Amino acid sequence: MAKSREELIDEMLDREAIRELPVLYCKGAWGDPELQASVFAEDATFTVMSEKPVTMHGREAMLKNFRERQTTATPRPLIHNIAVELKSPTEAVGWCVVELRSQKEGMRLIYVGYYDDEYVKIDGQWKFKSRRHFTFPVS
Repeated sequence: MAKSREELIDEMLDREAIRELPVLYCKGAWGDPELQASVFAEDATFTVMSEKPVTMHGREAMLKNFRERQTTATPRPLIHNIAVELKSPTEAVGWCVVELRSQKEGMRLIYVGYYDDEYVKIDGQWKFKSRRHFTFPVS
C-alpha cells in the first residue's frame, strides 16, 4: 500500500532532523563540546575504529573527552555525503564522510574517513544511539 502524503512528509522531516545531527556534532567540535555531546542519547556509544578500537559509553564520558580534546587540539571536521535510512518511526541508520583538518596547522588535512551511525528518536528528538568512526590517513 502506498504511503500517505502525511507519512511521506513525516519521513522527510525525520530524515532532515537526522541529517542535522552530524552537522551539529561538527559545529560543536569547532569549540562547543556541550553542543557536540548533546546530539547523543544518554546511553549512546562512540567507537573509534582502529587496530585496537576505543569505545566511549554514555554522553557524560563523551563530553569529558570532547572537552579535553578541544583544549589540546583544534580539530576542524567537515562532513559530506550524509545518507539516512529510516528503519522505523524511532530508529534509523546512516553514514557520512568526514575530512579532519587542523586549524593549528593552517587547516592541513589530517585524514578522511566516515561515520557509521545508528539513530534513535527519544521524546520526539533524534539522537545518535551509536557512532563508529573509521579513518584513512592522508600521506
